[in-house]
Amino acid sequence: MPSKHPTAERYRADLHFQATVMGYPFTFTTTHGLFSPKEVDEGSLLMLEHTEIAPHESSLDVGCGYGVLGMTLAKMAPQGFHTLIDKDYVAVEYTRRNLQANRISNAEVFLSNGLSEVGDRQFDLVVSNLPAKAGNELFYLYFYDALHHLKPGGRIVVVTINGLRDFIKRSFKEVFGNYDKLKQGARYTISQAVKEG
Repeated sequence: MPSKHPTAERYRADLHFQATVMGYPFTFTTTHGLFSPKEVDEGSLLMLEHTEIAPHESSLDVGCGYGVLGMTLAKMAPQGFHTLIDKDYVAVEYTRRNLQANRISNAEVFLSNGLSEVGDRQFDLVVSNLPAKAGNELFYLYFYDALHHLKPGGRIVVVTINGLRDFIKRSFKEVFGNYDKLKQGARYTISQAVKEG
């Protein structure tokens, strides 16, 4: 049984905040243990500002956390369908709650270790706010799996700390055959590759 200490109870309680992202108002419910639980993080905001999606396009948010990227893309592309995945069941549950609370019906969320449960779905856009310490091997798995699940001409866009910029450039060129730095900020870099063919 969990501790009933008042401090523990306070930290165990859900967190709630409102944010306007790309002009869309959202209400988020989060919890400690999820990334950036009290506000939308700077890297995600920078990525969304520099990511293009047409109204009919589909997207995949890998490592969705509580849903910021995928939910915003669902608003930006209302005729498309959007898939959000995370390996953390807590993240999936909070994303599900946030999709419902924000009345987003053109999206789904489910548990997946990387892209293992994505099946035969194909996407116009794959996005991820890559964790700095996930490891190069995991990044390569994500990139090769993204290549497999992108439609021809589809894009992968990632946000990373600036220290990973050179690795992302090398690995995107290796996996996709191309690389484009969309934006470099003070702390984060937004990188894109396109599935050719």
